[in-house]
Amino acid sequence: MPHQESTFRKPGNREDTRSCEPISRMLARISDKWTLLVVRVLGNGPLRFNALKREIGEISQKMLASTLRDLEENGFVTRTVTPTTPPQVEYALTDLGRDFWEPVQALADWTHANSPRIDAARAAYAAKRAAR
Repeated sequence: MPHQESTFRKPGNREDTRSCEPISRMLARISDKWTLLVVRVLGNGPLRFNALKREIGEISQKMLASTLRDLEENGFVTRTVTPTTPPQVEYALTDLGRDFWEPVQALADWTHANSPRIDAARAAYAAKRAAR
């Protein structure tokens, strides 16, 4: 089969711009810090709101609620209310959310593995800037 050059490699290609638009919209929905952290934590299994908040750490209640609403709206998370007194709410990843968890976990693993290299590069850059 002959090799065909991708339309993504042609500078100024209109098709390239059109195909980037849905990618850009999706990245805007899923690439913020809190979304990635919520998906990563829920990858270990369903959690109630306060347990999820404890696992994530420095997130406000308002930001967690907003992030969970956005994830539910986009089909990544389900919200299940158990009719008890008081009601219990549990959040879990959907099939789509579990599919998304895989690259999120890969990014987390990459970050852990490469943090020392990034820190060293930042220190070298700062030293070079200071020497000017």
